[in-house]
Amino acid sequence: MSIVFAILLFSVLIFVHEFGHFIAAKLSGVQVNEFSMFMGPALLKWQRGETLYSIRCIPIGGYCAMEGEDGESENPRAFGKAAWWKRLIILIAGSAMNFLTAILIFAIVYMPMQYVTEPVITEFADCCTFNHEDGLHLGDEILEIDGEKVYINSDVSLLLTLNTTGTHDLLILRDGQKLVFEDYQMAHAHTDENGESYSHYGLSVGEAKPAGFLSKMDFIWKLTIDNVRNTRLSLQMLLRGQAKASDITGVVGIVGMMSDVADASETTFDAL
Repeated sequence: MSIVFAILLFSVLIFVHEFGHFIAAKLSGVQVNEFSMFMGPALLKWQRGETLYSIRCIPIGGYCAMEGEDGESENPRAFGKAAWWKRLIILIAGSAMNFLTAILIFAIVYMPMQYVTEPVITEFADCCTFNHEDGLHLGDEILEIDGEKVYINSDVSLLLTLNTTGTHDLLILRDGQKLVFEDYQMAHAHTDENGESYSHYGLSVGEAKPAGFLSKMDFIWKLTIDNVRNTRLSLQMLLRGQAKASDITGVVGIVGMMSDVADASETTFDAL
């Protein structure tokens, strides 16, 4: 079922992206030769003014064909003849529409939730001694890890695992004051019952609070920004050789991640 949903989501994202180009091109005076919903052979076509509108048989995405975008054109309303700032607006309009659509989708998914989970430390493992005067305390809200903002609760485990040294720079909010911890040792070495060593962070993060309208909108905004940031982190890991192309999350992975975040929003903490 998730694969079907992923295909539908992928199709919506592409169509909305192309619709952004279409609207921006029309407003900028660039000639649009065809705007199509879906791909493949046309099932239905109609001409309105200079633009051919079509619905095609393969329910995936769509496209916006502008005059001169694939080559030279003498048409004064060709894409290449438009002012540079108009071309820039047309190019970024697709991504802008995707961003707005993401906010809308997340709003539909998460508005019914009754609780939001904040990245607040709720528990320490018995084996770890964080809770001392100069260390982390229960109730600390984690704002940043190694220079990366913590937008949602699941960011804590993600950002901690990106740094394999176990030592991190933290920005913490405690009693309304921001505290900086530099080169703070988070990971602790342990030995399991089989005598094998492993690292353990020994804390639980995630305080569930009743969700009002504003707190839900704040969560949805942060979730949207978080997904944009995660795309950047994925590309960085790929370029640095920290991940393979097969490890990068695709549309099916995004669907799974949405489900995971929804489940996490119903819990009080995540153990690390």
